[in-house]
Amino acid sequence: MSGQTVPADFSGHMLDLDEDEDLDVFTKNTSLADGSPMPNSPSSMVNQYRLEEDEEDQQGAFTKDVFVSVDNPESHVTAIETFIMYRVVTKTTRSEFDSSEYDVRRRYQDFLWLRSRLEENHPTLIVHPLPEKFVMKGMVERFNDDFIETRRKALHRFLNKISEHPILSYSQHFKVFLTAQDLASQRKQGPGFLSRMGETVRAVANSVRGLRSRPEEFSTMHDYMENFSNKISSVDKVAQRIIKEQREYLDELKQYSPTYSQWAESEQDLAEPLKAVASCVERCSKETEEQVEHLSEVLVPTLHEYVLCAETVKAVMRRRDNIQAEFEAKNEALMSRKVDQEALQEEVDALGDRVELANNALRGDWSRWQGSLRTDLRSAFISAAEKNVEYYEKCLAVWESFLMSQREESSEQKGEDAS
Repeated sequence: MSGQTVPADFSGHMLDLDEDEDLDVFTKNTSLADGSPMPNSPSSMVNQYRLEEDEEDQQGAFTKDVFVSVDNPESHVTAIETFIMYRVVTKTTRSEFDSSEYDVRRRYQDFLWLRSRLEENHPTLIVHPLPEKFVMKGMVERFNDDFIETRRKALHRFLNKISEHPILSYSQHFKVFLTAQDLASQRKQGPGFLSRMGETVRAVANSVRGLRSRPEEFSTMHDYMENFSNKISSVDKVAQRIIKEQREYLDELKQYSPTYSQWAESEQDLAEPLKAVASCVERCSKETEEQVEHLSEVLVPTLHEYVLCAETVKAVMRRRDNIQAEFEAKNEALMSRKVDQEALQEEVDALGDRVELANNALRGDWSRWQGSLRTDLRSAFISAAEKNVEYYEKCLAVWESFLMSQREESSEQKGEDAS
């Protein structure tokens, strides 16, 4: 089989979070691994990484000619349900589109329809996941502003991932989703119940039968995804717990500052330093609030997105295995000569071609997915690191200014006592 092979040393690229290993994060060494001096600021070091990332993106650039945006959510209330409609705006230069710009309204179930059609027609391509149907953790109300905005961003990203895909972006279902004013008639079309049941039964039978010999490259992919799924799920849970604790810390800070202000009112001799402490705590609470919002909007959504991506990729791999298992079963039946050989030979040949197509499709998408994974996670981690450095630098400056003011007042007091 032709195509890009998968390196065997995937484990070296994993997010290694084993608790038994120490992380040498803090060091006094001011040089980099290659002996060059450490950049003067975190931003200058980040720029080096971004330059490398831009060069990688330019090398594998994909000519994009479909541009999609999701915005302007509107709440709709009917007698039986409440739902949100999003505006989907498309601009394109492709000749198969009748117009260069489209403006339609879609609800979440329309996005589900699109994704299910893409998976049915391209079972071994990686279709980007949608946000969960139900309320995410931390969201008290299903349709509050934060939830709607979080979902809007995820839906926007979903459509853009499809528009950037060299195969999925040419799907007729994707075109209909972007252009048709009403999807009701389209959503009624699709495989019937019996057809879906047949596919499910065959998938179960193939999974029970199992594979005789999965190719090594796909076994390597399978092992990598099992490991990656466990790692990214752990990181996602820890990140959400950290933000929860940061929010609790922020609530306490907001109670802390007024306490010092009230104390200053009853301690005339300590009034000025107590008011200064209250001011410092208030400023730090604002910085903390900004940091928590940044992590909630940048880091956590990216981590959770790849938790869902991991499940998607594993499902694609299972479908590829099912195709191969069906091929192996038909091939064994052919060898046993218990049925009409001529008819079965045609079916075996067709399944052999299907296995080859499935393998090549997954190879290509695996490479694209790996590139997206590396780019998205690195961007999220760098952004979080920058924000953390900025946060602690600002808080440090706040308390250093307090110390300087107290030292100056102490010096002035000593001068007055001496005179």
